[in-house]
Amino acid sequence: MMTNTDAIICKMNEFGKNKIPFLFIIDFNCTWPVIIPLSEIKSENILYNINGFTNTTKPLVENKEIHIKKFPLAYNDFLNSYSKVQKHLHFGNSYLVNLTFETPIKINLTLKEIFYLSRSKYKLLFNDDFVVFSPEIFVKIDDTGVISSYPMKGTIDATTEKAEEKIINDKKEFAEHCTIVDLIRNDLSMVAKNVYVKRFRYIDRIETSEKPLLQVSSEICGQLPKLYYENIGTIIAALLPAGSVSGAPKNKTIEIINESETYSRKYYTGIFGYFDGSMLDSGVMIRFIEKRDGKYFYKSGGGITVNSNPENEYQEMIDKIYVPAS
Repeated sequence: MMTNTDAIICKMNEFGKNKIPFLFIIDFNCTWPVIIPLSEIKSENILYNINGFTNTTKPLVENKEIHIKKFPLAYNDFLNSYSKVQKHLHFGNSYLVNLTFETPIKINLTLKEIFYLSRSKYKLLFNDDFVVFSPEIFVKIDDTGVISSYPMKGTIDATTEKAEEKIINDKKEFAEHCTIVDLIRNDLSMVAKNVYVKRFRYIDRIETSEKPLLQVSSEICGQLPKLYYENIGTIIAALLPAGSVSGAPKNKTIEIINESETYSRKYYTGIFGYFDGSMLDSGVMIRFIEKRDGKYFYKSGGGITVNSNPENEYQEMIDKIYVPAS
């Protein structure tokens, strides 16, 4: 019996072999994948902007001030899930677990307005169900077959005194980042040769509607075989889910996530992107607002290690609830 993952692989391989440009939207558990030729996408259902590659031009949308009111879960409820994760970490079942939650919010914008007014590398509006405005690259593949991944781990308020120095020298953040870089190197080694770290722990500044943030990333590259596009679905499926939003080791960590989290991620922390016939670009679906029954929910979280501080992790979850200013 064909699984949803098998269906993803078959359809993407078919489109890749025939060099048919397509968009892919794959949820965290590969339960509701969307693989659709670019020529068949209807802008009333799906809007995307992937590093400037888009199916829309910006309409005249009023440049509103963005106001978000957050209603995070109680700290004790957070601590309950956090403690389950820590138990597994101390047993050695995982080295890093990305623990996330959903937070009810009130915002003075529609999902479509958020799509147009937010500023990020990867933006997606899907059926008025959710909007993504993500800064994180999943993988890129250029026309020579070089595959690159850019895991993002480490966030700090840019207005903090000596913020860059603090985030770079933080032992917990360093260990977490190294774990993810090692995981992504191993993932890429399953599909590519000559995998290496091109840039290690560089910093991007992100302007948000509340305050600027610094985020730490690395760049990891490898060489895919010739005619890689004939197996593009096989390649992408081998890398799922994204290591930066799951943890290490991946399979056991996903079990821990399912045990510890109190809601369904659905498309949050999945991936989306496009293949244009020779090149591929994709992002991780973080910075994510879901609409259900007319209410809005922001999904956010962060990596947990044995050295984590629960109060800091709770605050990071709240700090990541923002819309990047346009």
